[in-house]
Formats: sequence, structure tokens, C-alpha cells
Amino acid sequence: MPIIQFPHEMKWGAATAAYQIEGAAHEDGRGQSIWDTFSHTPGHVKNGDNGDVACDSYHRYEEDIEMMKDLGIEMYRFSVSWPRIFPDGTGEINEEGLQFYHRFVDALLAQGIEPMCTLYHWDLPQALQDKGGWASRETTDAFADYAELMFQEFNGKIKHWITINEPWCVSFLSNFIGVHAPGNQDLQLATTISHHLLLAHGKAVTRFRELESTGEIGYAPNLEWNEPFSDKQEDIDACNRGMGWFIEWFFDPVFKGSYPEFMLNWFEKKGVSLTLEEGDLKLISQPIDFIGINYYTGSVGRYKENEELFDLEKIDIGYNKTDIGWNVYPEGFYKVLCKVKDQYGDIPIYITENGACYNDGVEYGEVHDQRRIEYLKQHLTSLSRSMEAGVNIKGYLTWSLLDNFEWAEGYEKRFGLVHVNFRTLERTKKDSYYWYKQTIANGWLEMK
Repeated sequence: MPIIQFPHEMKWGAATAAYQIEGAAHEDGRGQSIWDTFSHTPGHVKNGDNGDVACDSYHRYEEDIEMMKDLGIEMYRFSVSWPRIFPDGTGEINEEGLQFYHRFVDALLAQGIEPMCTLYHWDLPQALQDKGGWASRETTDAFADYAELMFQEFNGKIKHWITINEPWCVSFLSNFIGVHAPGNQDLQLATTISHHLLLAHGKAVTRFRELESTGEIGYAPNLEWNEPFSDKQEDIDACNRGMGWFIEWFFDPVFKGSYPEFMLNWFEKKGVSLTLEEGDLKLISQPIDFIGINYYTGSVGRYKENEELFDLEKIDIGYNKTDIGWNVYPEGFYKVLCKVKDQYGDIPIYITENGACYNDGVEYGEVHDQRRIEYLKQHLTSLSRSMEAGVNIKGYLTWSLLDNFEWAEGYEKRFGLVHVNFRTLERTKKDSYYWYKQTIANGWLEMK
């Protein structure tokens, strides 16, 4: 039976985010975030769910790290809750919050697990949102100050840093489509925020270099693949615009020092402009050490006038879907990775999120989630294909270690390798956990 062999040096891991797992929302001096506000506002999150308790990992992190050790992962991606460090976004430091992350990182290191730290995974301090949030350039400076403190505190302990997670979601999903905090629906606002996020990234990288911090730094955009329905140029162009929203818009400024002309022209048609100040693009485009890529899904699309933002109609051609309704499209994973390499060069890549929502429950103490295993197997096969094509993959971190608070979906949607009972907080390892454990131990996939 054929196998796919992965390089011995490739890092295997799993990922989570602070607001989705920590809980302890009102403990030890933590300030309020925009997700506290958003989730407690009726109508925003399914079933009125919120992250006040989540997986209670703030109190149960030692148990969770024991599972990580058993799973065999070499790298764990987590995020820091900004309002746990700076309750008001700036100013006075909350020492209790800082010490929590020291205990947590020390516990990871004691088990031989490399921490990969995301500085911003969506929980902006509400105090900053009240002053304009990411629409204000002042927030980019507040972020740089917060980043500098973390670099100083954890220098030598944390050697892999991610500035911003999924800037498309922070800007367009949250401030144009409006389904995530803070829930605005304004294309101009969202576009302005997208630039400020990249500016914040650049300022944090500057602080990292000035401090001569140990380790490496990058950011983690989320990517999708749009396959043209036909070879008509209008279908190809529509799909390129749809992908450009995720890829070129957030890659070109970092790697080329400019925004993509075809996207600027399209936004201009929509009455949207971009205000740049002198030096912005120089800050944004300074070299980084790696890029994190989050990939879940893709689709087939074709041109349709006035369809959503980009005259792009998504066509359902019968792909299997996960329980959140996303297409299972591993071919798109291969294609999007090759596109990044072809357009932006041989930068090291960590897959910082890849996983699937399947809502299988506990039966007699077990969770049989074979569909998740198949999803992971298919996507790891595509990952191997991309590596054969020369894509510089350094690590693969699946989403997620635990079932958690899935943002606007609340607790209904489950992405974890470990099932969490959100009433009792009991953890149950799923079949996918044991499959992933074996895959890591082997370093290869067996193909049917």
C-alpha cells in the first residue's frame, strides 16, 4: 500500500485562540474585549452563547497540555488576550494576566512543546474600540506597544510570533459583512481597517527587530481558492477578484510594497478609496521570517453581474460539505499554496490552521469522527503535493485541539480533535485525535 512520507524536520502541531478556549472573562484583572460586548448583545451569536467560560482552559491548561504531550505535537499555536495584558488597551499593565502566560508558556516548554504565539486573534480591548478601534491609526501604535511588551517579556521563551490572525476576517468579515465583532457593515470602513491592520503588523515587526528579539515573526492570513466555472475570461477575472480579496490584497503590500492595481481599481468602482501616509508601505513591506496560512475551503465560481461584491457567483457542483456548510476542497489547498509560492517566492510557510467542523457526539465514551479523519488525510495529501512542487512548508498545525466557542456560531460547531462537553467541561479524545497521534508518530500517511 503506497505511503506519503513527510520530512522529518516538519513540525506537527495544533492551534487555538484565547477567546475561544480560555474563559475566565472577568477574572484576574482582564478587561473587556469587543467579543465580550458582541457576544453579550442579543442576536449576534447563536443561542446567545458567549466566551465567558468557553473551555475553561485558563484554569485547565495543565490538563490540556498533558493531552498535547500525549498527542505528540511539537508546536502549539495559541493567542494572547490583549485585554488580559492591557485591560484598557494601553497604559497600566495587568501583571496577573502577564504571569498567567508565563506559567502557561513555561508548562509548554517543560513538555518539550514549542509555543507559537499569536498576538492578535480578534479580541480587541473594548476601551480601544470606544476610541475608534482599528479605524483609528492610534490603535496601530497601541498594538505595537503591546507587542513590544510581549517580545520583551518572552524573549527566548517564545521563538515563533504571529502578529495578526486573518486580517480579512478582522476587516471585511467584521466591518463589511458584519457577522463578527464589532458587527459593522461599511465597505469603506472595512477597507481602511484592512490597511491599518497591515500597518500594525509592520509596526510590530519593527519593534521585534529593534529589540533584536530571538526567533522569527510573521502573520497569518486566511486563504480560499476560487476555481473558474469555465475558461471564459469573465469567469477567470471574477474568480481572481474573489481570491484577490484574500490573497493579493493582504500579500502584495507585505511582499511587494504596493496594493494590487486590479483590486484598487475595483474598489474605486465601488466608491472606496485607500488613504496612505508617507512611509506606510515601507513599514508594511519590511522582511518577515515566515507566513502562516489558514485554509479550510474553496469553491467554483463564475461571472454574474452585480453578484455580491465582485460579480462572482459561487456554484455548488456537488462537493461534500462539512457541518458548517463549507466545501471540502483539498485540491484548492494545493493550488493556493502553489499560487503563493509562484507570486511571492520561497518564503517559509507554516500551515497555522486547517481543519473541519463535524459535530459528532460522544457515544459510550468515544467520538467516531471518521469524516474529520478523511478531511485531514485529503488535505495532508494536498500539502505533500505542494511540497513536491517546491512549496517551502515548515509545519502543519491543525485547527483545533479542542471544540471551542466558534465565534458567531457559538458552541454548535465543533472543530476539535478533543470533544468538550460545554456543561461539564469534560474532555473526550476523538477518533481523529488518535489518528493524528499515529500520523505524527509515523511521519507518513498510508493511502488506500
